[in-house]
Amino acid sequence: MSELLLAALAKVIDPELRLPITDLGMVAATAIDGAKATATIKLTVVGCPAAARIEADVVAALESVPGVETTAVTMSVMSAEERAELRNKLRAGKPPRTNPFGADTLTRVYLIGSGKGGVGKSSVTANLAVALAQAGKRVGLIDADIFGFSIPGQLGLGGAGQAVKPTRIDDLILPPVAYGVKVISIGMFLDSNQPVAWRGPMLHRAVEQFLTDVHWGDLDFLLVDLPPGTGDIAISLGQLLPTAQTVVVTTPQVAAAEVAERSGSVGLQTGQKVFGVIENMAWFENIDGSRLELFGSGGGLAVANRLAELQGSPVPVLGQVPISIPLREGSDSGEPIVAEHAGGSGSEDAASMALKEIAAKLALNPLGLAGKKLKLSV
Repeated sequence: MSELLLAALAKVIDPELRLPITDLGMVAATAIDGAKATATIKLTVVGCPAAARIEADVVAALESVPGVETTAVTMSVMSAEERAELRNKLRAGKPPRTNPFGADTLTRVYLIGSGKGGVGKSSVTANLAVALAQAGKRVGLIDADIFGFSIPGQLGLGGAGQAVKPTRIDDLILPPVAYGVKVISIGMFLDSNQPVAWRGPMLHRAVEQFLTDVHWGDLDFLLVDLPPGTGDIAISLGQLLPTAQTVVVTTPQVAAAEVAERSGSVGLQTGQKVFGVIENMAWFENIDGSRLELFGSGGGLAVANRLAELQGSPVPVLGQVPISIPLREGSDSGEPIVAEHAGGSGSEDAASMALKEIAAKLALNPLGLAGKKLKLSV
């Protein structure tokens, strides 16, 4: 009977680590006495934010076992030795502070940038990440816009000074999960909405920690929301993520397009191929179906053509995202428009459909395996 209890508990997934609690050493004991099942669960840290959810899932799992009518679950905390064992297991033998997205990574990495602010880059990035996750992909999202972070709020993880705090297993940071996406942002470490006034070396260290100190696990995709422009962070990430490809977000406006070209150019200088261009705020659709091009037209194609010349290979326009009130409302409320629960006009919104189509193109981009070690076992 104890085997049945463990089999049921193996279906309980830790919300932060995304692994069965039985694999993480969190099940300390199980027993059954008549129709009563009991279990002792060890959380990774005191005050674990996922404690209530884990307990509820454990109770549901025990109640699913045939013959069980009542349950009793005791929640405790791992010892220092048990946490150390878990850390080593999560690192899979790799030393601490290892960048998992180096030259041999099997994760497809996209640096999503723009030449200037205000073009909707962060909203596009957040929705692309959620769309990929809802397509069954394992997705991570780094909010590298240190000075103008907004990703936590857009994914319902709290605004500035109120963002969900990551759980730490000693020196290992567990990224909060929203809509199936693992997320990290400097906003999760601030206690107020005070500005971040850092110089180059501190910025480099911050983005490096996002890569090395965060437990990302095995990801299919890592999206990075870059700050606008071509500053220190873009250069640092270009060096730290050698397999990354750049996606440039612009508007149709000529002035914005000219600046966006520089964003893609800096990626070429640090070795990143430009994967494509996204034209956001492409038009506003009137009630009668006609289109009002508030910011002009042709900016996305102009950027793609100029970057293709610089790169020496084609750069496509991945898609045009129209101006959308539901998209704006979803970004403000922390409910991405592409999320399955969007419902109503959001589920059929033209911007939502455009973003899902772009996400599908990102997913279809083949991963180059030449010279890489495959994670296979015999």
